[in-house]
Amino acid sequence: MQYDLTDGARRALGHAANWRSPDAPDRLAAPALLLGLLTESECRAALVLARHGVDADAVHQQWPTLQASTAEPAPQHDPWLTETGTLAAAVCAADVVASLLVAAQHAQQYSQSLPLATEHLLLGLAAADHPTAAWLRRQGIDPSRLEAEICQQYGHPLGVSPTDDITADAIDLPPDDPPPPATTSPATDDADVDTSFPPSPHSLDTPTLRILDAEANRAREGLRVVEDYVRFALDDRYLTDQFKQLRHDLTAALSGIPTAERLAARETQADVGTDLSAAIDYRRNDIADLLAANFARLQESLRSLEEYGKVVDPELATRCQQIRYRSYTLQRAVQYTRSSLERLAKARLYVLIDGGDSPSHLQITATALVAAGVHVLQLRDKRLDDRQLLQRGRLLCQITRGTDTLLIINDRPDLALLVGADGVHVGQEELSVKDVRTIVGPRAIVGVSTHSLDQARQAVLDGADYIGVGPVFPSGTKSFEQFPGLQLVRQVAHDMRLPAFAIGGITSDNLPQVVAAGLRRVAVAGAITTDADPAAVVRHMLGLLDL
Repeated sequence: MQYDLTDGARRALGHAANWRSPDAPDRLAAPALLLGLLTESECRAALVLARHGVDADAVHQQWPTLQASTAEPAPQHDPWLTETGTLAAAVCAADVVASLLVAAQHAQQYSQSLPLATEHLLLGLAAADHPTAAWLRRQGIDPSRLEAEICQQYGHPLGVSPTDDITADAIDLPPDDPPPPATTSPATDDADVDTSFPPSPHSLDTPTLRILDAEANRAREGLRVVEDYVRFALDDRYLTDQFKQLRHDLTAALSGIPTAERLAARETQADVGTDLSAAIDYRRNDIADLLAANFARLQESLRSLEEYGKVVDPELATRCQQIRYRSYTLQRAVQYTRSSLERLAKARLYVLIDGGDSPSHLQITATALVAAGVHVLQLRDKRLDDRQLLQRGRLLCQITRGTDTLLIINDRPDLALLVGADGVHVGQEELSVKDVRTIVGPRAIVGVSTHSLDQARQAVLDGADYIGVGPVFPSGTKSFEQFPGLQLVRQVAHDMRLPAFAIGGITSDNLPQVVAAGLRRVAVAGAITTDADPAAVVRHMLGLLDL
């Protein structure tokens, strides 16, 4: 059987095709389809998932064996779609086939020609009988409620549900998993009090509606100002997507208060605050000041919506609180992206060196590299004890001080602080960005190694100053089990603007491939340090990066 799809559903499948499950390595499995829906962040399915806290990190945590394809990205219509743009069930795993049957039953009971949209795919994923469906239901995604929302969206009466046979008893929960939490109101334990539904917006008094309307407008205005900067000035696709999602989530949170009610209560001409202003309201010292003012505008409005929402609708209050917390994280991400782009604007060539056979040997090597124009030096040495590392670090600090070369210490924020280095670099198994900053302070440069797009995105939200992206090629100085390669370089270059250094086996010969993939920052070790004339290699690589 084949299924017609909307454009959004086809794009989601294109994203899903980049993931492989060991249980179905050659077929589209349900967890991969779930990741595809999340990637299409403005689709209705992704919005529903976001309401329930289901994101890519949660999916990867539940299915850690999912792996990104190491092959070049396939066109959207291959291999999951036929030439006519329909999804062929023959290329789907059993769990996806079961979900498609549920989705098609829902869509076709209203129209034989209705294509499957992302919301139909999510309904099928949540209502079928397989582990992914059971997990989604445990996250609070109720198939019956989701079906009712879809019916309302398409203007259909809610008739016989294809999910009627799905009951709580039919959910096959793993024996070690707790049952889904009961949906009781936190406001009262009195069984005689019905708290299932919030008060009707029609019963709200006009002053409260005016407050909600004004704060909703202020929040959206502040959010739009920041989003415009991230989109047009930073040109950061990932952060732009995060702000768009925040905007959509705010709209969804406010959907319980009809727009007509808010507009009826609006009275701008009689607002006593419209003619109260100060000179500072019309002056911004710089972009940083502008961003800070509009983040404050957004967060203050969300807090007001949260507080008045407690009177109107507890769900509105909860959603606004979650949006406010997410805005704090995004504010930090924007700030670090901005400051890092300025601080590392000239940083193109990053060289990793060990402590050498002796301090004098290290001094000769490092002095030559700095003189040749290396922008960043990292001290990475697993052989030396702490006292030797401290000695070598202090020597490097003396060599780089007063130059344009930054000094980074690998893995050791304590030693970086002691030697006065510019920053620290950590891997995925070392200290977190938060823990490193606790030791070295907010002004130190903190870099993070990333081996997937999800890790790179998380580093942005964690407040890293830069990321290492790789390994790109096999390396002579460090062994790796997997190579995300140039595909990850392209993804990061396309997705974000946080400074990113491609790393792993990079030489003068393959450097043009990295540049062509989109990154003009590279981290190099053996290709420079083992050459008979390291300074000459540095100059050659700098020339390739500046082309």
